[in-house]
Amino acid sequence: MQVYLVGGAVRDERLGLPVRERDWCVVGAAPSDLIDAGYKQVGKDFPVFLHPETGEEYALARTERKTAAGYHGFEFDTSPDVTIEEDLGRRDLTINALAVDDQGQLIDPFDGKRDLEKRLLRHVSDAFAEDPVRILRAARFAARLAHLGFRIAPDTRDLMRAMVAGGEADALVPDRVWKETGAALAGPSPHLYFEALRSCGALRVVFPEVDALFGVPQPFQWHPEVDTGLHTMMVLEQSARLSDAPEVRFAALVHDLGKGTTRLSDLPSHPGHERRGRKLINAINDRMPLPRACRDLGSLVAEYHTHCHRAFELRHDTVVKLFEKTDAFRRPERFEQFLTACEADARGRTGFEHRDYGQATHLRAAFAAAAAVDAGRVAADHDKKKIPQAIRRARVAAVSEVRERA
Repeated sequence: MQVYLVGGAVRDERLGLPVRERDWCVVGAAPSDLIDAGYKQVGKDFPVFLHPETGEEYALARTERKTAAGYHGFEFDTSPDVTIEEDLGRRDLTINALAVDDQGQLIDPFDGKRDLEKRLLRHVSDAFAEDPVRILRAARFAARLAHLGFRIAPDTRDLMRAMVAGGEADALVPDRVWKETGAALAGPSPHLYFEALRSCGALRVVFPEVDALFGVPQPFQWHPEVDTGLHTMMVLEQSARLSDAPEVRFAALVHDLGKGTTRLSDLPSHPGHERRGRKLINAINDRMPLPRACRDLGSLVAEYHTHCHRAFELRHDTVVKLFEKTDAFRRPERFEQFLTACEADARGRTGFEHRDYGQATHLRAAFAAAAAVDAGRVAADHDKKKIPQAIRRARVAAVSEVRERA
């Protein structure tokens, strides 16, 4: 039995990146060998075992054969005679098809070390086309490693396009789409993930609501970049600079979805796009497992971001209604995320990237004043039926005072 360190740990060590987890490949063993040694078996599709002390994953070396469409359409061979080279040959990208033996020697049958040096994301073999998830993974690595100069190799991008054209991307399961998308949103350059998907045609398959934004015009006065899809990518890029929270970044991605359904006769204006956008977010939520925090913040930003942009123009009572609609009094931390996503929207325009967003500062001060109202004290002075209106009046008065002093 031989054990090899494989995949991401080998890659990241050579790139000087932090190694978050270490995966191991076992050659020359049967499941019973690892179970007898105290390993705990997990996984349904193929044998994976947890080390009894470290908890790290040890997988039997395996080969795979395509038997049906989609992510689950494979048969696996995990017999003891599968070699490490054969196991590496089933992997997606050459930079992930690396292994190190117990003597520290690099196993590199597909020139992954060379592609690390050339900063190329290149497929190991044409078997890449058998698994549609690899389209998502290539896009995610393109976003994750862009700051190091990595790019998808032209022949790999051509293969991704052919997969989409052949309908392979249609077999992607929602759970896996969100898993890869969620990881991309948590990365350093999430906008590049969606741009990579669009460049091969996969965006219209997995996120047609986002893909529909490209080519849709907006008023030049407010959007010098004009194109709504380009604006969305700029907003997503800004959101990554302002916040590490995936829900803020998701809200940036979906804030303008309604503009993709604007009537041609209304262009370049987009009346009512806010509520239409919220409906489209619900549609995404219906087909894939969005985290509740992403769904809820995305919906609030889609419906109320224009209120935030017009903060200086809103009446005092409308400002308080905005706090109520966004549930700011019960969820002040989410209201702060709402303001951050709106700031990303304001900055995600050509020439506006570094402009101060005074609306957020203005609303923070107004909210602090409204939140400082002692609701219990107000309630004590009023009949039960009149308490909500009395609290609102007190909050409006507090907001009025602080805004007039500003």
